Amino acid sequence: LDWVLTVFLSTLTPKFYFALTVTSSFISGLIFVFEWWHFRKYGTSFIEQVSVSHLRPLIGGAENSPPAPAAFSAGENETSRQNMPECKVWRNPLNLFRGAEYSRYMWVTGKEPLTYYDMNLSAQDHQNFFTCDTDALRPSDTVMQKAWRERNPQARIKAAYQALELNNDCATAYVLLAEEEATTIVDAEKYFKQALKAGEMIYRKSQNCHSQSPQHEAQLRRDTNVLVYVKRRLAMCARKLGRIREAVKMMRDLMKEFPLLSMLNIHENLLEALLELQAYADVQAVLAKYDDISLPKSAAICYTAALLKARAVSERFSPETASKRGLSTAEINAVEAIHRAVEFNPHVPKYLLEMKSLVLPPEHILKRGDSEAVAYAFFHLQHWKRIEGALNLLHCTWEGTFRMIPYPLEKGHLFYPYPSCTETADRELLPTFHEVSVYPQKELPFFIHFTAGLCSFSAMLALLTHQFPELMVIFAKAVICLLLSHLFLWHPSVPISFLPLPCSF
Repeated sequence: LDWVLTVFLSTLTPKFYFALTVTSSFISGLIFVFEWWHFRKYGTSFIEQVSVSHLRPLIGGAENSPPAPAAFSAGENETSRQNMPECKVWRNPLNLFRGAEYSRYMWVTGKEPLTYYDMNLSAQDHQNFFTCDTDALRPSDTVMQKAWRERNPQARIKAAYQALELNNDCATAYVLLAEEEATTIVDAEKYFKQALKAGEMIYRKSQNCHSQSPQHEAQLRRDTNVLVYVKRRLAMCARKLGRIREAVKMMRDLMKEFPLLSMLNIHENLLEALLELQAYADVQAVLAKYDDISLPKSAAICYTAALLKARAVSERFSPETASKRGLSTAEINAVEAIHRAVEFNPHVPKYLLEMKSLVLPPEHILKRGDSEAVAYAFFHLQHWKRIEGALNLLHCTWEGTFRMIPYPLEKGHLFYPYPSCTETADRELLPTFHEVSVYPQKELPFFIHFTAGLCSFSAMLALLTHQFPELMVIFAKAVICLLLSHLFLWHPSVPISFLPLPCSF
């Protein structure tokens, strides 16, 4: 055996070692590229994921895992539910129109701005808002109930026209045509005005008989949802067409008429319209009502509050002057407001400072996530630019937030710890051509470092073997002999004759 091994080593040429190192470098490079792509796309290491999900059960990892904790009591469960932030997806208060805006973007760029997951959530919303148990009693509503479930836009539009043939006062049919068939905001507004006329008539009928049975109460809720939706979209049409004061009046009237529907976040539409009017006192009044500790926060609330405080000092703010004399009370308040906003949603500043490119906002957003940041910056970037020095103050101070919360997933400063589930949900909500912002930035997995190092080391050996073939052959044989010597020392049962002749002692 020692003779065979000695002959085998002596027959290995420099070309063999060169081919071996090149092949090793190439294969490890391919693994490194795949690992990097998988990490960029899914946020995890493929090798680590496979080893955890497939190899650990085979080696008994599942058996050694700690037992599941006992069930919480009702009180403990409720407390833990309150303390744990949820990755709940919300309807975007300022979502665009399918036909007049999203579809036009797709016609121009050839890119689909909405994901299937986002559109599926919208379909569920429409079924919840615009249908009820009594729809079977009205043929037009029965057709619309099927229309909201259709995946094909043309099939939905065709069903809406069928519903109008059965009943010319079918408000939900006009809503669907306004959202999906109208190719301009002007056309969408015309459809919504027809929907408003029909919706008000149906709403009055439902009010008169809602107490007769639970079915009539459900129908009143549905008709209320339709009326609120139509009035809100009409206000948004007026805002987009430049009739901003009219839009503000419509939003105020809507909030006054239906005060219990605050979960629809109509106040965020009002804030944006008031900022466009530069009615900052009215904006402050709205914030005083909705920026309350008992109410859910949003990027619009936090960043608008920061913008108003920055407006008071941004025009005269200079980082050089501030470093010499210190910050005034007003400047401290503005910086603290910016830090509060950045802690709530750390993705927004890069869009406001135009460090990342914007895309059309999705129809649903995840609070504190990248989708909410895109939606906020898409509509509010112009308001920050309008106030002189506001973006400069943001640029100078926003990164200081991260020194206050060095471990955002374990603890928070003014809010709950940052949820760890935002990246997954945002990837479902935002289009694939958009690079999702991730916070906190994940460290590169071990296997990416390992494969990168292995590829570099193999490439270096290949280069040295090509440049110094004889020397590298001697070096390779010495390494092999060293390894075999250690094998003999650690395993005395191995006969010494197993070593090749040049290495025996």
